[in-house]
Amino acid sequence: MKKTLRRTYRVSKYVIYRETLVDYKEHFWSFLGAFFGIGIIAFLQSQYLLEQENIFLIGSFGASSVLIYGAIQSPLAQPRNLVGGHVISALAGVTIYQIVPDILWLSAPLAVAFSIILMQYTKTLHPPGGATALIAVTSPGKIADLGYWYVLSPVLSGCIILLIVALIFNNLTKNRAYPTSTKWKQLLNKKHKHNLKN
Repeated sequence: MKKTLRRTYRVSKYVIYRETLVDYKEHFWSFLGAFFGIGIIAFLQSQYLLEQENIFLIGSFGASSVLIYGAIQSPLAQPRNLVGGHVISALAGVTIYQIVPDILWLSAPLAVAFSIILMQYTKTLHPPGGATALIAVTSPGKIADLGYWYVLSPVLSGCIILLIVALIFNNLTKNRAYPTSTKWKQLLNKKHKHNLKN
């Protein structure tokens, strides 16, 4: 019994120690990726869109940034999930808004619930997608007027910008690799070995 308690104590101490370590380099790259990803979208919105069209930057992109720049190992942060989750959720949200536009207490939960089910079914689960669906049914004016164009811009175009920035900043050091799927890892390893030979 005493041995078990000691072992449990040692394991707990190690786990707590590991969880409280701060990796400043990792945080630096997360900061840079998020800064440039959101920054590019915000710049495009503020510089190239008229004030009445200013909807290129949506709130769910902030939550996506946490995943794709700060938790790059997460299955929910992978490119398929980022792009697929947002696009499918946007489609669900716009469709629900077209069917039930004036009953918020029904359209909001339907949009989020359908987006979750569709993301699960297509294996593109990305939590910020729920917010993308909700934005489609709760935002009056400009977003509602876009209809299905909302899926292409701001959703798809914003996701592509975030993804390109993630592919650059998450692969600048040998300690980070994005995407983290086995196929991509093998491809990156081949490229890295090829670069070492040359």
